Amino acid sequence: MAQTTETPARTPDGPAPRTPRTSRVHRAWFVAAVTFVTIIGAAAFASLPGLLIEPLHEEFDWSRGTIGFAVSVNLALYGLTAPFAAALMDRFGIRRVVAVALTIISVGSLLTVWMTAAWQLVLYWGVLVGLGSGSMALAFAATVTNRWFVARRGLVTGILTAAGASGQLVFLPLLSWLVEHHGWRPAAVTVALAALAVVPFVWLLLRDHPADVRLAPYGGEYADKPAPVAGAARRAVTVLFNAARTGPFWLLAGTFAICGASTNGLVKTHFVPAAHDHGMPVTAAAGLLAVIGVFDVVGTIASGWFTDRFEARRLLAVYYALRGVSLLFLPMLLAPTVHPPMLFFIVFYGLDWVATVPPTIALCREHYGEDSAIVFGWVLASHQVGAAVVAFAGGVARDVFGTYDLVWYASGALCAAAALMALVIRRPRTETLSVTGA
Repeated sequence: MAQTTETPARTPDGPAPRTPRTSRVHRAWFVAAVTFVTIIGAAAFASLPGLLIEPLHEEFDWSRGTIGFAVSVNLALYGLTAPFAAALMDRFGIRRVVAVALTIISVGSLLTVWMTAAWQLVLYWGVLVGLGSGSMALAFAATVTNRWFVARRGLVTGILTAAGASGQLVFLPLLSWLVEHHGWRPAAVTVALAALAVVPFVWLLLRDHPADVRLAPYGGEYADKPAPVAGAARRAVTVLFNAARTGPFWLLAGTFAICGASTNGLVKTHFVPAAHDHGMPVTAAAGLLAVIGVFDVVGTIASGWFTDRFEARRLLAVYYALRGVSLLFLPMLLAPTVHPPMLFFIVFYGLDWVATVPPTIALCREHYGEDSAIVFGWVLASHQVGAAVVAFAGGVARDVFGTYDLVWYASGALCAAAALMALVIRRPRTETLSVTGA
């Protein structure tokens, strides 16, 4: 993590880029730290949907399918916004896009306090928070990593991906306690304040590019800051059309859709109400999700380390296969109390929760070069569409069958399919090309 201190030289035109002199922590690690804290603060909103299903059902008599639909809109927009957000970051800078996104999240969460109809839940939580969270999606982490790091990219990707789990760990026990003792509205206000509190850190401490402080990226050579890229929306769509002509894109999108279906769509949204169906207190079920967050941090950082050393597509196959097996056993483990087999599932599933992200980003980078952050944004969109489908379908299945068992088994089978899809992703070419120029 320590690289070198840089001392300004001079050229006929003025100060030159800084050159290495003595060992010191590189500025890129401070940028990564600010990004980590930002994602943690924004992660509060991701902890809440699963805790809202029962309170909203009881207070407003909305069906679980209706509430699941609002969550599915949130998840879908989270993904569909991501590639445009990555392009907007190229046009307007990371700081501006992220600061605006956090503000939108705060406003959307706060407005839910006064809602009285289901369409307001869809608008406030589904649309506003979905759009804001999409701009704070993993494309943000991918953009920071691509700009500030050449060496240690896998490790940094793992650390920044784990930030979302850390936020879940920090906020989920607090939010579940607030929901149980004071109702869901104080929890929504807490989410709004947490998102808003991060804005000053982003604006004052984050920098868009190493050239802004006249540094080379960590492990790389100095390069001038590229000019802002006009036509952000057009570029995002162009990158999609070009990437869609390649096989690896569809395999990555398909596997990541299943990833989203089996994590955000299923476990994050429906685990708490499913456990409550079996007599487990909401706070205990939320505590188990928080423990998933603990081991997710370990698993994702480890996955980043593995991605720097092993073939990414084989890692993905292993991760999806293990996840599928664990989901097939879950219906047999749900009970009124927490017992050792359930704890084993929580630890096992936590290690695998978003371990898929570092190798997926690595494969996007290897296949699509300088457009990889936008390509990953579209792959992430498929992740969230998969999550949205299962968030809605899970609520409907619970309303129709009175149980979530069918959804657990179906998700396990989908994960097995994802493992096979990962294995048939072709090896990238030796040279890495931008898809806009391919």
